[in-house]
Amino acid sequence: MSVIENSKLTVVGAGAVGSSVAYAALIRGSARHVALYDIAAEKVEAEVLDLAHGSQFTNSSDISGGSDVSVAAGSHVVVITAGAKQNPGQTRTELAGVNAGILRRMLPELLEVAPNAVYVIVTNPCDVLTVIGQEVTGLPPERIFASGTVLDTSRLRWKLAQRAGVSTSSVHAYIVGEHGDTEFPHWSRATIGTVPILDWQPLDGQPKFTVEELDRIAVDVRDAAYTVIRGKGATNYAIGLSSARIVEAILSDQHAVMPVSTVLSDFQGVDGVALSVPSVVSSRGARPILETSFSTDELELFHRSADALKSVAASLH
Repeated sequence: MSVIENSKLTVVGAGAVGSSVAYAALIRGSARHVALYDIAAEKVEAEVLDLAHGSQFTNSSDISGGSDVSVAAGSHVVVITAGAKQNPGQTRTELAGVNAGILRRMLPELLEVAPNAVYVIVTNPCDVLTVIGQEVTGLPPERIFASGTVLDTSRLRWKLAQRAGVSTSSVHAYIVGEHGDTEFPHWSRATIGTVPILDWQPLDGQPKFTVEELDRIAVDVRDAAYTVIRGKGATNYAIGLSSARIVEAILSDQHAVMPVSTVLSDFQGVDGVALSVPSVVSSRGARPILETSFSTDELELFHRSADALKSVAASLH
């Protein structure tokens, strides 16, 4: 496939996250047309109006939207952010029941008006909801996947770059597994430039990374969302930017490697669970890179992450 011309993105949900996705997509020029859909008519109309007022200053996209699902008609990508928000102290998996119900009701309606779209699930717990979404729609796994640990990976790279004294783009490291409490860094393949993470000598004369320091960084990254939620009530700007980046990889057929979450099939012994692993994202959707290897300890963590999500998914059936 190739770059999608006259592309259309629909963002479902006009809350803090959905509005931030639409805003980021407009600013970045992620799609030619951006639509915002929410059943709360007054809210979504106000958000669309606010965004439209700034259209003179965006990258040539236009914004539309409303409370009727027909606004999503003809979409090439649908990003789903609708659902109950994560409250302070609440884990992502505790959101599962109510958001699963919302998704089951919503997806058939969206699929009817946008049958050829690639669906990206941002609503948490995104991994569990991706499994449910794939079951409800019958779409091939590559066409319905979650934003997964794309944002977690960005958080990790930002912290490592600060410590190493390099740009974030020079850090090559991934968070994999669940987008949540059992996620973990793929340290065995992490590098700065071409240098393995533990061998890197920071440019400011600081000591090299240690295993203990990397463990602390991993915990900080895992708990970053809770810190933001505690302070301001929601995470929205960074997830908006990372979602817009995923949209661009699809609409521009970039074949970009990103740790998105698809329903896996015989990936390192895991089946039927959606987990984030390095995947090629293009106009066809997302394809996990089967050649991804883990250390023995990482493989154990990966299976633990899969088991945790299986138990949540089982409770929703």
